[in-house]
Amino acid sequence: MAESRNGSRDDVNRLSDDEIRRDLAARIDHTLLRADATPDDMARICAEARSFGFAAVCVNGVNVQTCRKLLVGSGVMVVAVVGFPLGAMRSDVKAFETRQAVLDGADEIDMVLQLGLLKSGDRAAVIDDIRGVVLAASPCRVKVIIEAGCLDHDQKVAACELARLAGAHFVKTSTGFGPGGATVGDVALMQATVGDALKVKASGGIRTTADALKMIGAGASRIGTSASVAIVTGNIGERGY
Repeated sequence: MAESRNGSRDDVNRLSDDEIRRDLAARIDHTLLRADATPDDMARICAEARSFGFAAVCVNGVNVQTCRKLLVGSGVMVVAVVGFPLGAMRSDVKAFETRQAVLDGADEIDMVLQLGLLKSGDRAAVIDDIRGVVLAASPCRVKVIIEAGCLDHDQKVAACELARLAGAHFVKTSTGFGPGGATVGDVALMQATVGDALKVKASGGIRTTADALKMIGAGASRIGTSASVAIVTGNIGERGY
């Protein structure tokens, strides 16, 4: 099944177990963002992504070139994180990091917005921060990580609205390194806020098939997780992203 706008649970429920696993795999960004990840680790996740048909691997910028070479001809995308995991750096630095990631072979960018600017109410600065990455990434898609565990209801809504105004393509729940991870409530709120304008990526603490299906049912079109293999084989993944 192709990636749908809202990732309907009804669509998934009509599938057999094997079809569910294939559908889930096609929605997963297979993620490895540990600081101590080695080239051998990159080879492993790329081989797993090829084998299971994951949508993408999601890695730090230093590993983009390696993964791009390992995934040639596979149809698996490379996603690079930018401003990760805090988002607390200059916007021009984020834009530079984005341009380099795209030159190195990234297909999509997952950026962390500046939480301090959001919480201070400086909407124009938040938009400029995101827009700089969107322009630097073009024509690649950009996901904006709002780190929902740090925000109250109104701030989550504002983050999603500003991501839309800045021209982003997805909003994403969390880095996996902040307080809390993806929740069904946050995914549903984010999807309701962006409607058909953007898609939603759920990430952080998603470790089982049931976890992933709940997020899809709430409106997630993409799942970010390091427990990808466990999710598509019906097991429980270790704690991590």
